[in-house]
Amino acid sequence: MSLGALHQLVCFRRHNSSFSSDDSVMLQKFPQKLGFDLAKTMSEPRCKAASVSGSGAEYSEQLLGTKEKQKRRRVAGIDQDELLDPTALADPDSCFCEFKGVHIHHKINHADDQTEESFHNQVPSQLPYQTKRIGLPMILLHGFGASVFSWDRVMKPLAQVIGSKVLAFDRPAFGLTSRMSSSGNSDSGSEDTKPLNPYSMEFSVLATMFFVNFLATEKAILVGHSAGSLVAINMFFKAPERVAALILIAPAILAPGTAPKVVKENKRGRENHIQDGNSESNIQENPFIRIGKIFSKFTMYIAHAIMRILKGMVDMVNSLYKKALTGILRSAFAVMLVRMVIDKFGITAIRNAWYDANQITDHVLQGYTKPLRAKGWDRALVEYTIAMLADFGSESKPPLRKRLDEISCPVLIVTGDSDRLVPSWNAEKLSRAIPGSCLEVIKNCGHLPHEEKVEEFVLIVDRFLHRVFGASEEQLLQAAA
Repeated sequence: MSLGALHQLVCFRRHNSSFSSDDSVMLQKFPQKLGFDLAKTMSEPRCKAASVSGSGAEYSEQLLGTKEKQKRRRVAGIDQDELLDPTALADPDSCFCEFKGVHIHHKINHADDQTEESFHNQVPSQLPYQTKRIGLPMILLHGFGASVFSWDRVMKPLAQVIGSKVLAFDRPAFGLTSRMSSSGNSDSGSEDTKPLNPYSMEFSVLATMFFVNFLATEKAILVGHSAGSLVAINMFFKAPERVAALILIAPAILAPGTAPKVVKENKRGRENHIQDGNSESNIQENPFIRIGKIFSKFTMYIAHAIMRILKGMVDMVNSLYKKALTGILRSAFAVMLVRMVIDKFGITAIRNAWYDANQITDHVLQGYTKPLRAKGWDRALVEYTIAMLADFGSESKPPLRKRLDEISCPVLIVTGDSDRLVPSWNAEKLSRAIPGSCLEVIKNCGHLPHEEKVEEFVLIVDRFLHRVFGASEEQLLQAAA
């Protein structure tokens, strides 16, 4: 029997229920001579069809699950399957040093030796940067979501401006600085006994102080961008004698409102004092008014006592709320949420920071998303958020906006007129709140003047430092002679 005839018999057997049992036995025996089992062969198509039809839904679910898994493994276009140690992502000019158990990534740029030699061969009007001999080092403090990469284009020009070293470092949770776990930091205990949270403002301030000492200098010029401006100002309040000047770029510092008019208040106070003096004799003569005054004081005392009790209850509720919130933020859900936010809005935030979108090259995007390849970047951002909330909720120090008038060092504020993240009007109000500060607004510029308008930014810094620290033209001529 040919294979074609055999196929017809098989098909006839499958569709004709009157097929005899003897013929069935014959067909089962005959194919054994050909080396295969017909019964098995006849049953396979049915099994396969049943398998495909029965597992279709499961297959679809597996396919969707695979797509979702692949989507979770990429954040802002960065593969999350093979995260690396930050040191493995370092650039050739990257440096690492340990401070309080954290390996801090930083870069240092020196003024060109050729530039220093040519200083003696040029007159001041020919010098590209006339403040190059002030000799004070500079420390650059990046903003939220940024890193040392954001300073790449200005580090060399700024080094030439000051004629000294320029250092930029990655704050914990950003860049290539090691990610530390702060889950072991307990909320209990005094401020002196609690370990220092590497993601706190205090740590960033102390790290800045560490690098001032690292540069072997008494004072340094601090340049802070966006949230880095908070670190710079807090560093001034921590050790004002170590800060030579502050340069705040698009500072993410909420400027205070308009100050009240003290003259009118004083006038009203004098009027009230006169009225009180006129009525004092009446109070002494009328015993009922005196009794009412005593009762009023007693009522106020009771009210203050009740307010203190209520405040204690509110503080207790706030403490419980903070602990509950911290627990939620340290959960796996919070990490997943951070990934979703960065994936959804990370690239968009980068694009919104620029005025000219044509300057956002692949190199820029890769530089900003590179830290997403470091191990523990998501958990570190969660810990940073917790520390930031704790810093804002702390009552140990007065709000920063109420201390701005205490800043006594030279201050330069630089902002872009088209900043969509921190509006330029906030920088203007901030300039009015800091005594003697200088405000510069760069036209057609967004949130990143030091990246988008490099030459203009450097010239503004040069003029400011020349005015504050620079020598006169006669002194420059004498030095060049």
